[in-house]
Amino acid sequence: MREPIIASVSDLESLPDRPAVFLLWPSEGKPYLARTTLLRRRLRRLLNTRDRLSQVLSLRAIAERIEYWLTGSQLEASLLFLDLAQRHFPDDWPRLTRLRPPAFLRLTLDNAFPRTTITTRLGRGFFFGPFGSRAAAERFDAELLDLFQLRRCEENLHPTLDHPGCIYGEMNRCMRPCQAVVTIDEYRTEASRVEQFLRTNGASLQEAAEQARDRASAEMQFEEAARLHHRVERIAQVQAAAGDLPRALERLAGIAVLPSAVQDCIDLWFLVGGRWQEPRRLSLTESAGAGSSLDRRLREIIAQLHPNGESDPEHLALLTRWHGSSWRDGEWIEMEWPTKIPYRRLVNAIARVSRPATG
Repeated sequence: MREPIIASVSDLESLPDRPAVFLLWPSEGKPYLARTTLLRRRLRRLLNTRDRLSQVLSLRAIAERIEYWLTGSQLEASLLFLDLAQRHFPDDWPRLTRLRPPAFLRLTLDNAFPRTTITTRLGRGFFFGPFGSRAAAERFDAELLDLFQLRRCEENLHPTLDHPGCIYGEMNRCMRPCQAVVTIDEYRTEASRVEQFLRTNGASLQEAAEQARDRASAEMQFEEAARLHHRVERIAQVQAAAGDLPRALERLAGIAVLPSAVQDCIDLWFLVGGRWQEPRRLSLTESAGAGSSLDRRLREIIAQLHPNGESDPEHLALLTRWHGSSWRDGEWIEMEWPTKIPYRRLVNAIARVSRPATG
C-alpha cells in the first residue's frame, strides 16, 4: 500500500475535495476510518465548530492529524479501506467492511462418490465461482446437474442392492451409486466429466455435442441431429447461467482497468490466484510521448508482474461486489494467466476508460 498524505487539522481548507480514504487520528486511541467522494467536505462535517447543542458529531476537540489517500475508483477505495480496517481494527474489520463471502460451487472430489455443494468457505476439493449470490450459484448447480448424472443426495453412501434410491434415479438423471448400479470408477468417470465441463467453461461438452450433431446431419439422420441440436442449445444455456465471472478458482484471473487518482493515467489491477496484486499505473501521456506503443508498454508491465499470495476470500468478495454493481467505474478483462493475455481487448478497454477523463 502506498504511503498516505499527512495533514494537520489546521490544514483542512487546503485539502482537495476529491474521492479519498482517510484516517482521522485522535491524540489517544484508535483512529476514525472512512471513505468519501469529497474529502474536504466530509472532514468539515466531522471537524465542525458548531455550538454544544448541535447533534452533529464533532471530532475537532480530540483530532490530532489526518492521513488520507486519494483514490481514482470505487474498487481502489474498497481495497484500501479493507486493508486499513484489517490493520487498525483486527477484531472489528468484518463489521466495518460489511463484506459478504461469495458463493462457490464445490465438487467434492475427495469423496468416493463426488457431488456438488454450494459453499462460501474455501478448502479441499474443486471450486467454481465466485457467484454474485448463493441463489445464483444454486440455480447454476441445478442447471449443471441436468446435463450429467451425478447424485443430488447429501448422505454418505454405502451402496447396497436394497437401498430405496430416489426419484432422480427413477428418471435416469442419476447413476444410482447408492444401489450399486455402477462401480466407484464408473461414477468417478462421470464426476471427471463434470470437472472438465467446469474447467473448460462448457467447451468439453459443447464441442463433442456439436461434432456429433454435424456428423448426424451429414449422414442424414435428421431426427438424431435435431435431438443433438437441442442438446447443444441446452449446454449453451447452462454456460450462460454461470454468468461472466465464475471460473475454476485456480484459473480465475483478470485485469480491472480503472480510472486513476493521477491525471492522464490509468490504473491496472491484476487479480491472479484469487488475490488482487499491487496496481500498475500506466501514464497515457508517457506512452504517447516516448515513441513506445501502448501494446508494448502493457507487455512490459505484465512481464514484470510476479503474483504472490494465496486466494483471499475478502478480495474475491470485493471482486464480486464491484463486478456486479451498478456503480462499477471500470472494465473487467478476464484472462488465462500467464499463457493468454488479451492485449487487444486490454488496449480497447483502456481507451474506453480513459475517454471521459481525457475528453
